[in-house]
Amino acid sequence: MTHTYRAVVRWMRQDGEVFTDHRYSRGHAWTFDGGVEVPASSAPSSVPPPFSRADAVDPEEAFVAALSSCYMLFFLSFAAKRGFTVARYEDQAVGVMDKNERGKLFVSHVRLNPTIAFSGPKRPSSDEIAELHQHSHEECFIANSVRAEVTVAGLPAHA
Repeated sequence: MTHTYRAVVRWMRQDGEVFTDHRYSRGHAWTFDGGVEVPASSAPSSVPPPFSRADAVDPEEAFVAALSSCYMLFFLSFAAKRGFTVARYEDQAVGVMDKNERGKLFVSHVRLNPTIAFSGPKRPSSDEIAELHQHSHEECFIANSVRAEVTVAGLPAHA
């Protein structure tokens, strides 16, 4: 079964910007189905303000968030199927950029650091939690779609 996902990325040169001098705003917008619009920009670590926007999402942050979100959604689904009630899930995910074998920057590693609270009478054992994590890790669509190594705190690297 094939699924298609779309995003509209829109940028426009501001009045008075020369552009060819590289002194133009990297601020732009991402629009998703349903009309949600997200302010986006290059990372301030790549392009210093005022030509980037620290208050916007940069592609690297979005990549890390997409991995974390995908993983979480699988975890929640698998926990529910096993009869465990998740009360809260928070992930302080971190992505690292390095140079690849060709000397090009890429997101080489993403570390997920989920903190999960369960409620209700049926609570998972530590082995069951590890199984939920491993299953989520193996099934996450985004992690299965990227070249970057994706790891979860306390688990071996995804092959």
